[in-house]
Amino acid sequence: MATTLPTIAIIGAGAMGGAILHGLLSPAVTVSGGIRVTNRTEAKAAIVRSAGVESFALETTPDANLRAVDGAAVVLIGVKPAMVPDTLAAITGALDPHALVISVAAGVTTRTMEGIVPNSVLRAMPNTPAIVGRAVTGLSAGSRASADNIALGRTLFETVGTVVEIPESQIDALSTISGSGPAYVFYFIEELTRTAVDLGFSPEIAAQLVNGTFLGATELLVASGQEPSALRAQVTSPKGTTERAVGELQKADLKALFDRATAAALVRAREMAAGG
Repeated sequence: MATTLPTIAIIGAGAMGGAILHGLLSPAVTVSGGIRVTNRTEAKAAIVRSAGVESFALETTPDANLRAVDGAAVVLIGVKPAMVPDTLAAITGALDPHALVISVAAGVTTRTMEGIVPNSVLRAMPNTPAIVGRAVTGLSAGSRASADNIALGRTLFETVGTVVEIPESQIDALSTISGSGPAYVFYFIEELTRTAVDLGFSPEIAAQLVNGTFLGATELLVASGQEPSALRAQVTSPKGTTERAVGELQKADLKALFDRATAAALVRAREMAAGG
């Protein structure tokens, strides 16, 4: 389905900003008025410069951020969390009064943003599969955001995956699931691959076995529409090898382990929000 978006500025087109830029450059997406992006160095700016993308480098164009936001309808803040307040303060005078400002920085609240810029703001938490168009993005509205603002934010992030609208009170919790979640999956893959190598497989074959299994299982889950517990039961024959293996995993009490992991991540998210 074709998507049309207004002029967009991406301040800090690093990993996440770059992933979103990639989604905006899909043939199915039209950005009327074009896209402006900024990076610190010319080397990084050159990488994303293309037809329809005006790319500025702060090292050669000190007022790059001001140029990028001038006339933009959507301003996406992709700089590191600690840099967000200063970045917003620097561009606030150049923002169009009707521009929608969206931050993808962890720990920076909409209240903080609204204290710096007079515009409507949204807070988004996409995850790294945005790079391949498979993001899950949590989207929260600031107090001044309208239904149209939220719809525009949803449309923007749907160019890189799916969007879940949540109250901001839940966004830190969301970050511990979908935000950090890819790292959990990679860690499982990493450790199961090590086990495969210990069983005598070469690293290359072990990677094929494990990566293919995770990919196939995930695609089966999506395609089947069934609950993961139901699919697990289909693989787990009574008194078979899988049942014995799953029994060992259940002894580890993975639920409690995930509870501790997400609790630790949530504590850190709140520390970041408090400036720690």
